Amino acid sequence: MQALRRIVRTALVAGIVTGLCFAPVLAGDLDAHAGWTLEQGVDLPSYALIEPRSRNLNLDALVLACEPANDHRILQLQLYLTNDGPLMPDGVAAGRAKHDPRAEIVIDDQVFPVGLLFAEDHVVLSDETREMFPRLSERLLDAIEQGTTMQLRFDLVAEPTGEPAAFDGEAVIDLQAGPAQMRGAAVAAVRRCATGAAPQSVAFASPRR
Repeated sequence: MQALRRIVRTALVAGIVTGLCFAPVLAGDLDAHAGWTLEQGVDLPSYALIEPRSRNLNLDALVLACEPANDHRILQLQLYLTNDGPLMPDGVAAGRAKHDPRAEIVIDDQVFPVGLLFAEDHVVLSDETREMFPRLSERLLDAIEQGTTMQLRFDLVAEPTGEPAAFDGEAVIDLQAGPAQMRGAAVAAVRRCATGAAPQSVAFASPRR
């Protein structure tokens, strides 16, 4: 699971820069029945990972991530893939990707249209922006924290001329999987990360010649 290994490497680098000691979860330790897995070894987790219960596309894992955005922090839902991408339904060639993909998140009986942003090694889902930074709204975060089942629906493949747009990719996430004490608690923990100011960037002195 290359995507999760990238997350582990990122966490280790961050730990070196900030002086924290991380013990991140390795990819092989995750499964769809484990529920959310929090960042380990820190007082205030900055991410939680979960694996879909089922999916028909190259989605490896979801990460609820607390990211710096100027002088504050935001929460994003980041999708990491099983390969180098693009995000596509199983068995569909990358050349059939549509130019205007769309997505929605369905949690129990609530529907949230979301935008897709394709980053270097992951895909970001968001339903609002703050100062041009894509983020999750409080309403959507409440639903993720308190909900039972989350469905991610995607319209990724270009339809033949004359046919209406339709969702062609889906992933189902069991938000209540795992130990009872972690249900909702992991999401709440990452949400606390976004309540403080973003950390100051670290300045490195140039080596003397």
